[in-house]
Amino acid sequence: MAGRGGSDSDAAGGPARHLPVLLEEVVDHLALVDGGLYVDGTFGAGGYTRAILDAADTRVIAIDRDPNAIRDGQELVASSAGRLRLVHERFSRLDEVVEAEGLGMADGVVLDIGVSSMQIDEGERGFSFRRDGPLDMRMSSEGPSAADLVGKLSDTELANLIYRFGEERQSRNIARAIVAARAEIPITRTLQLADIIAKVVWAKPHEPHPATRTFQALRIAVNDELGELARALEAAERVLKPGGRLVVVTFHSLEDRIVKNFLSNRAKASAGSRHMPALAGPAPSFKLVARGVVDAGEEELRRNPRARSAKLRAAERSGAPAHPTGDLDRLLPPLPVADARSRR
Repeated sequence: MAGRGGSDSDAAGGPARHLPVLLEEVVDHLALVDGGLYVDGTFGAGGYTRAILDAADTRVIAIDRDPNAIRDGQELVASSAGRLRLVHERFSRLDEVVEAEGLGMADGVVLDIGVSSMQIDEGERGFSFRRDGPLDMRMSSEGPSAADLVGKLSDTELANLIYRFGEERQSRNIARAIVAARAEIPITRTLQLADIIAKVVWAKPHEPHPATRTFQALRIAVNDELGELARALEAAERVLKPGGRLVVVTFHSLEDRIVKNFLSNRAKASAGSRHMPALAGPAPSFKLVARGVVDAGEEELRRNPRARSAKLRAAERSGAPAHPTGDLDRLLPPLPVADARSRR
């Protein structure tokens, strides 16, 4: 999966080399056991899946919403001696996938969040602000595209979206520029949009491309990435057996905040005080096995600079029932007031 940031970034990610980030740390925190069943919710190029299959006598159910990833993964399926099942689906439905496969509950779930290197490399997918292509950004080629959002949203709606999902301080200026440009000609190409943004947001040579945050915001919105992540965490909670491990690798603060809040909530017991007894509530469904975040080491950073923004969090499933669903809103970042004055 592609990391974010860096002056040579592409589609909010460094130049992709199909190198799985924090691979050793992921395998270590999954605590693989022979005969165990593991779910790779973000198959991508198959790096984590291959490592899980190689490290122990495991079975893997791998999931990806991108049909190209499913197509390209068939060689690994064929070489797995029946230990790998590759499923075209959203990872937010991973519990339904596992149930449909009829292999029992999982010993581990790994999620690597973000856009994959293959998607960035293919200009026609519309993720890249350095490669010209249709302004698409849909991982599954379904639903509204980035061009639809850019062409239809009001300047206020665009500013809110760019501020919320891109954390872009110039969101209002960018939104105004987009609305003014589309009044002259429809915005349908990636480089067309990148050029519009570059005229509004100035970046020094060592800083990320001016369009980085806006492209990230559009991609997240098009694919409902944060909502998918929140639902996937709940699905993992339902599918993991007691003692099973959840390992999540994120690349920017919005994703990491959701994972942190989810695990903190699920690992917390209802607390009372001397004056008030503990309130009745769900028992902790996870215990943290990685305190805080795990970052890439110096050797990996030398080998793969895009790993610098990667953060790993891990937890182990308890024997308590899964918490009630339906509280996703508290996991998602609140919509900020993006029409506050933008500052250079």
